[in-house]
Amino acid sequence: MEREAMEFDVVIVGGGPAGLAAAIRLKQQAAEKGGEINVCLIEKGAEIGAHILSGAVMDPRALTELLPDWQADGAPLNAPVCEDRFLILSETGAMKVPNSLLPKCFHNEGNYVISLGNVCRWLGEQAEALGVEIYPGFAGAEVLFDENGAVKGVATGDMGRLRDGSEGPNFQPGMELHGKYTFFAEGCRGHLGKQLQEHFKLNDGADPQTYGIGLKELWEITPEQHQAGLVIHSGGWPMQPDTYGGGFLYHLENNQVAVGFVVGLGYSNPHLSPFEEFQRFKTHPEIRKFLTGGKRISYGARALTAGGLQSLPKLVFPGGALIGDDAGFLNAARIKGSHCAIKSGALAAEACFAALSADRQRDELAAYPESFKQSWLHQELHQARNFKPWMNKGLKLGSIMFGIDQIVFGGKAPWTLHNTKPDHAKLKAAAECPVIAYPKPDGVITFDRLSSVFLSSTNHEEDQPCHLHLKDNSTPIAINLARYDAPEQRFCPAGVYEILRDESGNNPRLQINAQNCVHCKTCDIKDPTQNINWVVPQGGEGPTYPNM
Repeated sequence: MEREAMEFDVVIVGGGPAGLAAAIRLKQQAAEKGGEINVCLIEKGAEIGAHILSGAVMDPRALTELLPDWQADGAPLNAPVCEDRFLILSETGAMKVPNSLLPKCFHNEGNYVISLGNVCRWLGEQAEALGVEIYPGFAGAEVLFDENGAVKGVATGDMGRLRDGSEGPNFQPGMELHGKYTFFAEGCRGHLGKQLQEHFKLNDGADPQTYGIGLKELWEITPEQHQAGLVIHSGGWPMQPDTYGGGFLYHLENNQVAVGFVVGLGYSNPHLSPFEEFQRFKTHPEIRKFLTGGKRISYGARALTAGGLQSLPKLVFPGGALIGDDAGFLNAARIKGSHCAIKSGALAAEACFAALSADRQRDELAAYPESFKQSWLHQELHQARNFKPWMNKGLKLGSIMFGIDQIVFGGKAPWTLHNTKPDHAKLKAAAECPVIAYPKPDGVITFDRLSSVFLSSTNHEEDQPCHLHLKDNSTPIAINLARYDAPEQRFCPAGVYEILRDESGNNPRLQINAQNCVHCKTCDIKDPTQNINWVVPQGGEGPTYPNM
């Protein structure tokens, strides 16, 4: 099939903080040198920010380096953190950890409670003002290689294919976008980034990546309960001590509060449901009191990388680079990643601009990982490198040992702990684990999946090829159901996967409700048989997150 092709100096896949920062930094350098550079950025969401979901408390350090006048230029960082609270929860009680006992990484002085989606919308405006060509609604569906095996760009997905893969009446083929260099900034577990890591063996020598799933709701609460800039984090209940997880409550402006929960995807009990754990978390008296009398206005979920420095892949390959959470730039100890994403994008852009200025193309941008190693970002991730390995040993022991790591050694302990097992391989057989009885939602504080997905404004054309591919159609029943009690029914936060049976209760089969998918990527990560492969649907589809 003939596809049209467009030529650029740099192609960027993904309109999150990393991709936008890279685009902005490339254009800044060209302007400083009095030259021209053609930068194209594609985003699978219907608009910049549509698929962006994060907590989020933002460290503005990287943003200040990139755009020093961000305050005067109206960046939507409107709620400076005014107070930190870290709570250890029991089922009905809470112990506030004195701030003097918290490691420095848990302090948020100088940070801002934000909507990362809105920050990305603003960054998109800055990028367009500099001349970046931004194309929302176009999903990067295929990596393109040149005759030497280097990445030469990407192809966007076809539009208008029918469920059986045939061309529908409104069919439009994808377009090829060729670049001298291509950056992949798709976020956690990027569809193309995963392929590149396998193709170029970028993970050789790195620990298996560790992931979490973050679930979030945006609420409008009563003015009496609102305190702009208040940041609350929690550990303990409702999670078992051996399972990593924690909650957050971030007060934005305008009586809005972001409430959410993160569950580490290394959990072993297949009966665990991150969605239900999040709903239970909201019923705790210390959390419920903020939500009582309020109204839930949005919902979403997204996987996040948490492996840190030890799990970073090789960042470059012939023709391109991984940036942001496509590589794994997130500081799990600080519960922050947007500043890491912005810095990684800027570092990659600087290496790329130097290469283009030297008339190079489609080689390895070795200066990018070298400059990363000399940066404050590397120093920060190095100090936090033992956080997730310690927390994998349980909340109490992990908290004590990481506290020693940070307070006694200042993050410079003479040891580095490692993760040796991928998350999907940590699931035990259902028969070996206790069943978890979750309460029914009350429709006031707690809710079901389908009403939640409705608030994410998720939409997919139903008559299109399913974007959730099974490598073997027999595996969901023969292995996942038989051994693990079909955990995809529980680890998916959007009700995509259902086990259906006939009227007699026999002949189970897996039904995939792909139209519900919020693009969190959890199924691609946690499926114990790695039988589910998430690929991009048609461009512009999926959630449309406002203020998330």
